[in-house]
This record gives sequence, structure tokens and C-alpha cells, in this order.
Amino acid sequence: MTIMGVREEKPGVRVALTGNESIARGALEAGVAYAASYPGSPTAEVLGTLAKVAGEHDIYVEWSVNEKVALEGAAAASFTGLRSLTVMKADGLNVALDFAGALAISGCRGGMVIVVGDDPAAHSSVREEDSRNLCKVIHLPVLEPSSVEEAMDMTREAFSLSEELALPVVVRCVTRVCHASGDVKLGKIARTEREPEFQRGDRVITFGIALHAMQEQKLTRASALFCKSGFNSYTGPQRAQRLIIASGPSYMYALEALEMLDLSRETGVLKLGTTWPLPESLLLDYLINASEVVFAEEVEPFVEDNVMALAARHWKDIGSITFYGKRSGHVAGPAGPGIGEMNPDILAGSLSKITGAAFKSPVLSGRKGALELLGEKMPGRDLALCAGCPHRASFWSIKTALELDGRGGIVLGDIGCYTLGIARTGYHILQTVHCMGAGVGIAGGMGKLDRFGFNRPVITVVGDSTFYHAAVPALINARYNRSNFMLVLLDNETTAMTGHQPHPGRSSTATGEPADTVHMEDIIRGIGIPCSLQDPYDVEATIDVICRMLQQEGPRVLILRRTCALAAVKGKQKNRVYVDGKRCIGDACGCGRFCSKVFSCPANIWDAESGKARIDEAVCNGCGVCATLCPRQAITVERTV
Repeated sequence: MTIMGVREEKPGVRVALTGNESIARGALEAGVAYAASYPGSPTAEVLGTLAKVAGEHDIYVEWSVNEKVALEGAAAASFTGLRSLTVMKADGLNVALDFAGALAISGCRGGMVIVVGDDPAAHSSVREEDSRNLCKVIHLPVLEPSSVEEAMDMTREAFSLSEELALPVVVRCVTRVCHASGDVKLGKIARTEREPEFQRGDRVITFGIALHAMQEQKLTRASALFCKSGFNSYTGPQRAQRLIIASGPSYMYALEALEMLDLSRETGVLKLGTTWPLPESLLLDYLINASEVVFAEEVEPFVEDNVMALAARHWKDIGSITFYGKRSGHVAGPAGPGIGEMNPDILAGSLSKITGAAFKSPVLSGRKGALELLGEKMPGRDLALCAGCPHRASFWSIKTALELDGRGGIVLGDIGCYTLGIARTGYHILQTVHCMGAGVGIAGGMGKLDRFGFNRPVITVVGDSTFYHAAVPALINARYNRSNFMLVLLDNETTAMTGHQPHPGRSSTATGEPADTVHMEDIIRGIGIPCSLQDPYDVEATIDVICRMLQQEGPRVLILRRTCALAAVKGKQKNRVYVDGKRCIGDACGCGRFCSKVFSCPANIWDAESGKARIDEAVCNGCGVCATLCPRQAITVERTV
């Protein structure tokens, strides 16, 4: 991370930052005092960046137990007059939605910014979701940056806008902005000089229809302000009859597509940086001249739907317009309208069909096109858990125990690294995956179906960070209602999937200060649920424990604890694991290349030249689990610790 650029105290200097670092810098320049988040890609690095500079700027920075709690903490700071920031991905907004909807009615005092990272094409998410739809439902204004620099500028200005409206403001970023790098011009870092104050007579409440009326008035005011916002701009000829309305990075794609097709001189581009509420007067000024309008945005046709509704209300003034977008099917990628990311080729192809301009894509789009271009050069690669990942050993033990049990037990999943249990790397063991904590709730429901004749054993797996985030209420419910299932808690002692951020089970905070560790065993036993602890690397013992616990009744928990392999070997000498060429007899063994094909650790590979198994020592993390499973005992572990 280019943390020095974030720290730089020279206004006017241009530095290279990532989008997430740019957001952090914008918050610093606005004088943020309180920042909270639950880690989730594509926005995880925003709080991580602020944590690194928190001490020198006297900012409170917190990794919260979940997004709702993070939003509530940030709101508390705002209620006292301090400026606050909370960061989440689209899935996290779902978690925080109950409080966010109430907060949109009660309003806030100090500038309060909610950064939401949407993930078109679901690069690091279980689904692609457009958070703008939720923001519209709960009546929160939305700013949408199109570049790394604009992400900084919008974040900074969003705090002032929030205070003017007495309303939290959402900055909606997508993956290509969050993870891009760009040149930004730094402003002055503001030092927090406000004194927090909340008097006994102060009220910030959500109650009554009058507050709803005030909320609508705030949105009307926001629309008027947005009509004058510098984040909205127009490029192109005056009184253009063909108009592209673009938001986010799709604005950049639109400019590039027009250049590719040589249509820039005859087509106007209206960039919307404020996508909700719409800047209605501004839009009508351009719509009145247009006969064709093309929409460019990600993911859902949000701007498209709302602009078309605006046009319908004013059709007598603006006349007939032909709209092209995702609803009409004209702006679509290889997977179809409203699916996946936008890019210049998609827009150029769409404009070519609309205008008749000649276009041949210089690069084949999508996975299918890339495979056609590369032919036989691209080897197949599964989604895989890391070499030495304790979850692989855990899944193997669960799979084996269920086969030994013989009753056709089912396994429910959750969100984390271990979601890969749906794939070959996890032996396709997971049968449901929805949202964080849902696996435990679903297991609680299935565990009460015995009266209807459902008698299969139920196992649900959840990670340690997800346990603290969302699983505890469902576990309490299971104890109260005496539901019959087994929870296997995969504890790798970190929030591994998003970059090893700490959680309440760790001994340090976001800024590295000592924390009061909240042990999951204490929570589980405090609820009154029996709990056992086991090392997943000891596969034989783990299988035995699972088999015994499957015979028990009621809710019960098995914690499989082993530090994430990537964290465990960091800065340490690894055990050396290698194949004894005299003991390994290759395909003559009859094991079906067990270590590489079945157990499928990325470090276990097949050496075609020797016709035997081999360990890729550059990848191996030295766990030695494969050595305990090899039927020929052909794998040796040289222990360094």
C-alpha cells in the first residue's frame, strides 16, 4: 500500500493512490474523527489505511463485529457533532439496512459518510448487487465516483453535504475504482477540532409521520444541490440529439467507446456523479434536445429506470425520445443485460448496433473469448484453498466421518474462505451458501424437522469471524428451541478471506493495540451448548470426534482450531515436506494419485517425468496433513519446530 502518499502533508502535490487509499485520504482531508467497518472486499483497505495513520491524526478506528454495529458506532459519533465514516461492501449494507433505514429518517449531526463497495461480476462476492436500489428505498443520497481521484474528492465533499442535509451520504464505489491505481491531487488534511457534545435534552429519534415528511424534503433539497454539483458534467456538442448518460467508471468507458467509433463530435455524454436523488432540472435541460438516449452504468439499470420515469412525467415538454439501455437489451455484455461489468468494448459494440457505426472488437470479450484467443495455451485451474489450509483437512474429516456414519448427513455452508467447500477443493461438501450466519439459522430450522420424518444428521460449518459477525443469535435460538444439529466452527484465528483483519477472538485491535479477547468457547458454553476443541491437522482424531458427536442430540459445537496457513508461516521457517521416491510407486499404488487428484492440495503435484507424486516446495506450507493420509507413507515431513 502507498501509505506515504496518504500521509503526505503537501497540498497540491500529485501522488499515486489506489481507490481505497484515495477514499481514506478524502476522509482525512474532511477531518474524520471516527471510522468503523467490517472487512469486505472491494473496500477492506479503506479502514486498513486509516488504521495505519490513526495515531498521528487522533482518529478512532475500529474493526467492528458486523456492519450494523459499525454503522451504529459511526452514528453515535455523528450525533455528538463529530465527522464519521463507515465502510462496507454491498452485502454489508444488507446487514446494516435496518439501522440505516431508521438513521435516514432520524438524520445526523456531524458529517456522516457511508462508503459502499459494489462488486460487478462478483470478483470477491457470492453475488453482484447494486446497492443504489437499497439507498433509494431508504432515502439516502448517493454519490458515484468514476475515477480514483474523484473517489477522494467525493468522499471529502460528502461530509459537507451530509451536514448541509443533516443526512448520511453514501459514496458508492465499484471494484474497478476501489482496486485501481491513479494519480490524485492532494488537498489539505483537516485536523479534528470539534468537541463532541450530546446534551440531556438532545433527541435523535425515528418516530412519527412528520419525520418522513422531513426526509422527503431533504431529498428534494439534495436534488436541487445536485443540479449545481461539480461532480456532474457534460462533454460533447451543444444541443446533442444523441446523448449518453453515464455513471461511475462507465463514464470513462463511454468516452473511450465514442473515440473508438469516431462518434465524439456528434454524441454528448452527461456524466452523473450524483445518482440519487436525480438532479432533475439538469437532466431535463439535456433531455429536451435529445432524440436518442443511451445509458451506461453498472450493475442494474438504476439510472436508466429513474431517468425514464422522469421523462415520462415530463413527456409533454421533452417530446419523444428513444431510450437504449439494459431494459431494451441494447447495452449488454456477453452474459446479457444487467449482468457483469461494463467495459469500452461492450459500450462500443452496443453503440455500433444502435448507430450503425462500424466496429470490430480488438480483444475478444469475456471468458469464452479469452479461451478462444489463447486456445490450448491456458491450463485449467480450479478455485482452491491455499496449500496447508486447515479447512481442507477439516472438510476431509467431515466428509470421511459422514461416510462412516452412513446416514446420509448433510452439510450447510456460510461465507468465508471455506465457501470453497462448494467446489472440488472442498470435495463439494457444502450444500447451501447464502449470507453470513445463515448456515447456522438454516441448520436450526432443519434440526426441528424430525416431527415430519426428517432424520438425517445436520452439520453446519462457519468461520471464526463469521461466528462473531452473525452466528451467535441463531445459536442462541437453537439452544432455546432445542434444535438438533452440529456446528463445526472453523477457527483459523483471523478474518483470512479479506486480508487477516482482527476480530473479537484476537488479542489486538485495528490499530494494533491490546484487546480484551472474547473467547468463542466462553460464548458457546455461556449459552449452555456443549463445546469441544480439536486440531484439524490431526485428521484421524478429528474424524473420531465428529463421528462421536454425530451420535449426540441437541445443538453442539466442535471448534477446529488451527492458525491460517498463510499467517502461521509468515516470517518463520516452514517444515520441509517431500515425497520419498522409493516408497511412492505412482499409478501402481492404486490410490488414484490420491495426494494430487483426491486430497487436491495445490502443493501436491504429479511429476509426469518420474511417474510419481511430488511436493512443490515453493507452494507447500509444511502442514504435513498429506503425509498422514498417504496410503504408502511415501510423504516425509522434516519438522523445524
